[in-house]
Amino acid sequence: MDIGVFQILPDAVADPAKVAKRAEELGFESYWVPEHPILPLESTFPYPGGAPEDPPPDYLWQMPDPFIALARASAATDKIKLGTGICLVPERNPLLLAKEIATLDAYSGGRFLFGIGAGWHKEECEIMGGDFDHRWSQVKHSILAMKELWTKDVSEYHGDYYDFPPVRSFPKPAQQPHPPVIMGGVGSQRVFKRVVEWGNGWMPLVESVDDIAAGVSALRQYSEEAGRNPGELDVTAFSLPGQWETGEDVATLEQAGANRMVLWLGEGDLEQMYGRLETLAAAML
Repeated sequence: MDIGVFQILPDAVADPAKVAKRAEELGFESYWVPEHPILPLESTFPYPGGAPEDPPPDYLWQMPDPFIALARASAATDKIKLGTGICLVPERNPLLLAKEIATLDAYSGGRFLFGIGAGWHKEECEIMGGDFDHRWSQVKHSILAMKELWTKDVSEYHGDYYDFPPVRSFPKPAQQPHPPVIMGGVGSQRVFKRVVEWGNGWMPLVESVDDIAAGVSALRQYSEEAGRNPGELDVTAFSLPGQWETGEDVATLEQAGANRMVLWLGEGDLEQMYGRLETLAAAML
């Protein structure tokens, strides 16, 4: 089982270069950061991580850009993998995003993990240019366009959301054919079919190991129906705060079919991040 860590607020006070370097030294497999480019003051939907009456946590509007944070972490490390947990794909232009990802993957020697999502904040999505009501369709077209840009010397795409003539886009990613596309989302028929059709893995936030096991079973079924090898799919158990923090959890999740777990570091300054990493390493590695 690979074990990574997730830093919810990789800001200058808790420098992602130093946190990722310490995580690598302790033996963690991957380092992940989140994304919210803006946070509108008004929202149609409550924050899904708390009670409906609770305001969203402050870290949602304080997050640095994930790709700059990961580029900083890349320069300070040698082998730890670098992931977005998650990148809000509808809020980004795929030609620019493909370039950023390919550059990061090339600079890091093929260490990028592309965790993706479609977002929950309608106003944020729409301000940033997303089609919130059809955001997963938009994500699909964005990913398909990026795959063209990553894998072909001359690439073009003609779809419902993105349409561009033959172009050259370099550098190419170090990973072949491209960095893995690991999809967030709770388990549902639509999520599993998306993963099998155009993704490389599933990275849910779930409440129980049973949810992971059920998702792995569904992915296996849909893969076999589509003629795809289910063993090719990454299954990452992304923890909630305080979830899955004992050695027993490693074996339980592995038995359920996960090949990676990502542990929540929480907020804090650099010393707090170091202490948290050392506590988790002692318990989990």
